[in-house]
Amino acid sequence: MSNRLFQGIVHQMKSCIDRTIGVIDESGIVISCSELGRIGEVLNVDVMEVNHSPEGLLRTASFTFKTLTSAQYNEYIIFVEGMDEEAKKYASLLAIALCNIKEFYDEKYDKANFVKNIILDNILPGDIYLKARKLRFNNDVLRAALLIRVSSETEISTYEVLQNLFPDKSKDFIININETDLVLIKELPKSYEHSTLDKLAKSIADTLSGEFYVHALVGIGTPVEEIRDLARSFKEARIALEVGKVFDNEEDIVNYENLGIARLIYQMPTTLCESFLREVFKKGTIENLDQETLFTIKHFFENSLNVSETSRKLFVHRNTLVYRLEKIKKITGLDLREFDHAIVFKIAMMVRKYLDSRPVKY
Repeated sequence: MSNRLFQGIVHQMKSCIDRTIGVIDESGIVISCSELGRIGEVLNVDVMEVNHSPEGLLRTASFTFKTLTSAQYNEYIIFVEGMDEEAKKYASLLAIALCNIKEFYDEKYDKANFVKNIILDNILPGDIYLKARKLRFNNDVLRAALLIRVSSETEISTYEVLQNLFPDKSKDFIININETDLVLIKELPKSYEHSTLDKLAKSIADTLSGEFYVHALVGIGTPVEEIRDLARSFKEARIALEVGKVFDNEEDIVNYENLGIARLIYQMPTTLCESFLREVFKKGTIENLDQETLFTIKHFFENSLNVSETSRKLFVHRNTLVYRLEKIKKITGLDLREFDHAIVFKIAMMVRKYLDSRPVKY
């Protein structure tokens, strides 16, 4: 459809510009041209070089090439015959005209823009299905949102990398949210398994890290069947990253479905959290636990409250561990060997960690 839109503008400008003008795609193939016979021809130009050139402008092979927009990556490049200042002006004017018509078209018809409006809540719920019908957007499939967050100081276009990883634009949608966040709306097979999205997220993070030296965090929302629920999946992916930053600092992949009680704590009012801590711990109680004791507690929980296994992992005598647990009981009033007490202590420590991240004094 873009080809026909571009050709219409190029044809109208043909009488005003006494030069060969047109548009090539990311493969260098002429998709629109004032000389119809050249459509389908491949121009000898490096599209990536044009994209990364100053002002998105490159003069070579008797043509002036100009990117359609000022974005880091453009799948369409304008060309004008000649390498003089006139050619540059024509290319800039043509870029403005084609960019405006493309934005209008994208806003009205483009599926990726439609999906972006859904996840950002920029479209009324009642209009979603009407728009989906016009776009012939498939509603009978399972989809999930993955939020990919990278450093703002990357030298590569993460958007471009993800486009190459997921080239099927009719099923998978890559959406730019801001300079650090991108969203992948991934269509899932009917034989979807719980681990599928975790493996996919790890693959994305490993590719960005291993091949491009870009550290990425990936938040995973729950799969949804209705297109209107994509906004919920996106919000869950965002919450997953925020909660992961508080409770799982070492994890790069955070699945909303695996957050458990952490997501409940994250959405609790701080006043309620403060009240809970006051009930569980007397003032100053937590501060009386030294780093060695906190380290012991961490491993005790990791080993399912098993005294023998924990003492073996910590390389300490069983009686030494029992002594430490008794010390914790004396300070906090909670015996971590009892399941109910352990649960209360675990939740209290998570609540404290959440409040410290705010930060809020209690």
